[in-house]
Amino acid sequence: MDRQSLDFLLSPQEREQFERDGYLVVENALSASAIDDLLPLVDQIDRDERTLLGLDPGARMNHYDVIGRDRRLLELIDLPTTFAKVWGLLGWNIQLYHTHLTVSPCAPQGETMGSNGLALGWHQDSGQINIDLETTPRPIISLKVGYFLSDTREPERGNFYVLPGSHLQNDFPGVDRKELLADAIPVCVAPGDAVFFDRRLWHSGSANYWNQPRRVLFYGYSYRWLRPRDDMQVAHYLRICDPIRQQLLGVSPTGGRGYTSPTEEDAPLKAWIEQHCA
Repeated sequence: MDRQSLDFLLSPQEREQFERDGYLVVENALSASAIDDLLPLVDQIDRDERTLLGLDPGARMNHYDVIGRDRRLLELIDLPTTFAKVWGLLGWNIQLYHTHLTVSPCAPQGETMGSNGLALGWHQDSGQINIDLETTPRPIISLKVGYFLSDTREPERGNFYVLPGSHLQNDFPGVDRKELLADAIPVCVAPGDAVFFDRRLWHSGSANYWNQPRRVLFYGYSYRWLRPRDDMQVAHYLRICDPIRQQLLGVSPTGGRGYTSPTEEDAPLKAWIEQHCA
């Protein structure tokens, strides 16, 4: 793993903000050259998937399990500017359990927020987990890092909407999950910024009334004992990955028990942290 991660450790202020608000913005997580490299790739994935499925080019889309599509997407799994903050929040017994590309095309010409609203859909991540777990609040279990490739520094650009602090509320703090609640805020970030958020945070995408599509790559990290949310087509990467990347991609050298009772062989990230952050 790149020792440069040590330059981007989670600060006490970042931890406080994440634990209080349920999300955290990390500016300039991706360089301009990285964005230029990724944009043609994600646009090609979007075009290919829409063609394959016969989908409307104007529909808001989630393309799942994208990490296996291209080596450039593998490089984000332990990106120095973000990864140390991931294990700073979740600890060392972690994996990548979910990736997706979200594309929000421009609204049809002439359509405005006044005519069609924000098209919100408030939700928490992880589906059935939110039914099966009984505590209040529920445990975090996972978080996501969203790499924004488009400019959402202004509202009405397909912004990510959040209800700060709502990660500590099991129930939706409203009536209609399509309504714009008084406490809701659009997260306005620049291309290259990363947004970390707790899976329990009530959040939503929104309609895009700008003149460019809104594109975001989401990487979900969880504890290793949680089953992946995707099929994780990553076997072709394993021979070129170091042990920590193999851990993140779901490898457990000691077998099934290595997920719930991990040895250092199963979770080499633990020893790396202890060596470099003692």
